[in-house]
Amino acid sequence: MEVNRILNMIMNGSVGPVVILVSIIIMVWYAGAVYLNSSFLIDRYEKNNIDWSFSELASDSWSMERPVLPSPHQIAKELKKTIWDKKITSKRSLVYHSGVTLSSAMVGFVMGTFLGIVLSVGIVYVAALDRTLMPWIIASQTIPILALAPMIVVVLGSMGIIGLVPKAMISTYLCFFPVVVGMVKGLRSPSIILVDLMNSYSASKAEVFWKLRLPASIPYLFASLKVAIALSVVGAIVAELPAGAQGGLGARLLSGSYYGQTSLIWAALITASVISATLVTIVGRMERAVNNRMGLQI
Repeated sequence: MEVNRILNMIMNGSVGPVVILVSIIIMVWYAGAVYLNSSFLIDRYEKNNIDWSFSELASDSWSMERPVLPSPHQIAKELKKTIWDKKITSKRSLVYHSGVTLSSAMVGFVMGTFLGIVLSVGIVYVAALDRTLMPWIIASQTIPILALAPMIVVVLGSMGIIGLVPKAMISTYLCFFPVVVGMVKGLRSPSIILVDLMNSYSASKAEVFWKLRLPASIPYLFASLKVAIALSVVGAIVAELPAGAQGGLGARLLSGSYYGQTSLIWAALITASVISATLVTIVGRMERAVNNRMGLQI
C-alpha cells in the first residue's frame, strides 16, 4: 500500500511522467547506439578473427571513438568537457559558442517581432495590404531556409555587411511570420458586437485598437512569440552553417561534421535545444505576468 501511494504521488505530479519519459528515451537511445554502431564493429571482429558476445558488442558500441550514434554517457562527457572543463572565453567552449548564437538569435527575434506586429496592424487596418501583402508573406515561407540563407550571407557579404547582421536577418525571416499570423488573428478576434459597442461610444480607431483589439490579441501574441523565439535560434544556427563562421553552435556542428566527431554534434544540438526551451519558458513566464497584470486567468 505504501509503495502504491508513493507511485501515485509521483505519477500525479509533474516530475514523475517526465522522469519516466526521459528514462524510456535513454533506454531506446542506448539500444539505437548498439544497432547503428554494430555493423562496423562486427566487420572489425570478423577481419581480426575475434570471438565476441552481445555484451561485448554493446560495451564496444557505447565506447567507440567515432560512433555513428554516440551513447548518452558519451554526449554527457562531451558536454562536461566543453561546458565545465573549458573557460567561457575559450573557442572550444560551448558556452562561448552559445553566446554567439544567442546574440544573433535575440537581435533577429526583436527585429522579427517588431516587423510582424507592424505588418499585422497594417494588414488589419488597411484592406489593400490584406489583399496584396498577406499572400506574399505566406508565399515567402515556401522558400527553404537552407536555400535562402547562403544567398543572404553572400549578398550582404558583398556589401561589406558581415558578422551578426546577416545571421540576425535570417532569424528575422523565420520569426516574423508566426507573429504576423498570430497578431492578425488576435487583432480580428473581438466580435462585431464589441466593436459596434466601442463605436457607439464614439471611440476613435486608436481607442478601439488600444482598449479592445490589442488586449484581445495578447494571448495570440504570446503563442506566436513562443514559436518565434525557438525559430530565432534555428535561424541563427542555419546562418552559421554556410558562412563558415568561427563562432556559434552552427560552427561547432560544422566542425563535428568535418572531423567525424558525432559526440560534438549531439552536444551542440542538445545545447541548442536547452537554449530554445529556456527561452520559451521565459516567454511563458512573461505571458503569465502579463495575464496577471490584466486580470486574466489562463
